[in-house]
Amino acid sequence: MWDRLAASDPGLLRLTAGLRTVTAIALTLAVLAALHVPVPQLVAGAIAAMVATFAIREKQRGQQAVTLAAGLPVALASVSLGALLNQRVVAGDLFFVVLIFCAVYGRRFGDRGTALGLIGFQVYFLSLFVGATASVLPALYGVICVAFACSAAARFVLLPQTPAGTLDRLRRAFRARLAQLLATQAELLDAGPEEAEKVLADLRTGTARLHETALLIQGRLEDGTSDPAVARLLQRRVADAEIAAERLGLLLLTARSAQRTDTLTLHLPGAPLPAGGELPVRDEATVALRRDLEALRLLMLRPAGEASGTALAQVRNRLLGYREEENLPPAAPAVQDVFRGLGEAARAALGLRLALDGPQDESDDTPATARSREELDAEDTAIEISEGSETEEPAPTGLKRPTTRAAVQVAVGSSLAIVGGELLSAQRWYWAVLTCWIVFLNTASTGEILVKGYRRLLGTVLGVVAGIGLAALVGHHTWTAFALVLLFIFAMFYTAPLSYTLMSFFVTAMLGLLYTLLNTYSLSVLVLRIEETALGAACGVIAAAVVLPVHTDRRTNELLVAVLDRLADVTRGAVDQLSGGAGGDLVEQARELDQALADLRAATQPLTHPITPLRSRRNTVRYVVALLETCAYHGRSLAATAELLPTHPSIAADPRLRGACGRIVHNIEAIAAHVTDPKSPARIETGSSIASMLEPGTLRTPRYGRVTDRVLRHLQRLDEAVSGLARPLGLAGGPAQPRK
Repeated sequence: MWDRLAASDPGLLRLTAGLRTVTAIALTLAVLAALHVPVPQLVAGAIAAMVATFAIREKQRGQQAVTLAAGLPVALASVSLGALLNQRVVAGDLFFVVLIFCAVYGRRFGDRGTALGLIGFQVYFLSLFVGATASVLPALYGVICVAFACSAAARFVLLPQTPAGTLDRLRRAFRARLAQLLATQAELLDAGPEEAEKVLADLRTGTARLHETALLIQGRLEDGTSDPAVARLLQRRVADAEIAAERLGLLLLTARSAQRTDTLTLHLPGAPLPAGGELPVRDEATVALRRDLEALRLLMLRPAGEASGTALAQVRNRLLGYREEENLPPAAPAVQDVFRGLGEAARAALGLRLALDGPQDESDDTPATARSREELDAEDTAIEISEGSETEEPAPTGLKRPTTRAAVQVAVGSSLAIVGGELLSAQRWYWAVLTCWIVFLNTASTGEILVKGYRRLLGTVLGVVAGIGLAALVGHHTWTAFALVLLFIFAMFYTAPLSYTLMSFFVTAMLGLLYTLLNTYSLSVLVLRIEETALGAACGVIAAAVVLPVHTDRRTNELLVAVLDRLADVTRGAVDQLSGGAGGDLVEQARELDQALADLRAATQPLTHPITPLRSRRNTVRYVVALLETCAYHGRSLAATAELLPTHPSIAADPRLRGACGRIVHNIEAIAAHVTDPKSPARIETGSSIASMLEPGTLRTPRYGRVTDRVLRHLQRLDEAVSGLARPLGLAGGPAQPRK
């Protein structure tokens, strides 16, 4: 059960966020209740504790403490101005717009600027929500101080979280998700025609979730480890395990079909299962394959101490033995490839275990296992931190800076929301402003704002329905209402990364209970909440579309070019190193490629959303993103193979590979030029296969042709995927030009 929880919530980040916020609020309510403060101040304390807890995003505890301490005077100043300007409509509205502009502009100063801006805005909203006046300011000062103190106690004492601890939980989540993916791959062996499509969909989901966890680990390595060499080692081992697991899935699909499976099958939603026969159900090799897939899954989950001196050690030795040709069972070539993939996956699992758990007992090692350990040790010793200086592109200035542009847009949208909100309600106009503010958080284009506004409105409508029922059930039972508020706050934070609609639902249901506590609940109030939310979302979309707009097409094109540039760097560097040159820091280049692709995938969500009316465009975007994921997989695989070159005894440089790479890099750059400027004269080159371009000659050949064959397969598939990108992007092709 713990492994399932670790896999569903990598690093327990959502669970920790929810528990910490609820703990801070509960502690605040307990202290304030002991002081016998009135209910409106209890509500204010609960909101202040929630804001003080979720606003801080820094990873290091020292930085968190400084931000929390700096946030207290910001909160006190904000609630003071809110109480003093509450009855001065024009002055209060003008100040609110200025505050919103400053809060959004503060994002340019990093996590601390973002947190202080968020605290300032939310506490000002708090003063409007509870109707703060100058006479209750002293009491509110005390309530806010208690809330910040309780937030600090929850963060640093009751539920402490360190970067190293988070990284450790993420590593456990990676192993759990890898084990789940292996279980799905085992299901693929027995899946009949009716179940095969569902298992394939589960295989895609499991592969994507594993990649998501790998990205989370990469983002936490710098803060979670004190030694850069250890961070680099862990990054490489995680990448090796991910690549080996994905390759094993492709080999299993190929063994089920009549021809080699296209990598795109694992990345394109709805792609059919490759045509062909099924693995023989009672074949001896297939029975061994099922057994060894389960064995590999258990090896990933068992602690290191349980894998020595037991049958698990013998299982590990058998799996690693498949890396030697003489240990492969008699079977069809495609099935033997699966066993080879099992051997490579077992080697990746061994490397991951060594990186995570340290040295282990080697008394049960067979010669094949000992050789794998020697290879891994040689790779560990060869790891060096690149000291090369990176050239930074000049940052945009003025209104072109994203934070400045967003601040202006939010200020304009909030001004519209204030005017429209006060026409709807002179008392609760601030709900429209809050919605306008929120739809701009973590969005960068008009399409993203439109989709977020739609999701918030949908969640609000559903939450109003739930709020009506809850208010009738709770009535005037104050502490029952507060208990439900805590439950909804936990659910809000736990579901926020998964579904913005669900989060909005829990927020609105919670507000219905808070209105009940403040004795201001009525059906008309909740209906007004829907109207203000719709107005705020509309104002946000209008501001984003009219004021310094960043259209979704423009943003996705910029991110697409960034992905193509990173892909060209990885391909060029990996092939250069495999050809005998110096490829640079390939692990870091592959990480940058993965991050750029993740940014593009997030930016295309408005184009692939189910409500989009442009169905053909949605399918095209999905196809392009899937092709890029396929390219990224082959790029990562080339980089991982190139990283082994200096230490692996069975890999030698092959200078012929450099010539085979030229067309791929040219085509990537041509597509990037076309996306940047559709009038660009760039054209992609077509021609013979990559393998046929390796003309035999006097050049030295690798000691083991199988490694070069694998590199060639990755290059061939990468060449096909890059050429496939040209058609949906509207780029013409032509015959290859001679290269010097």
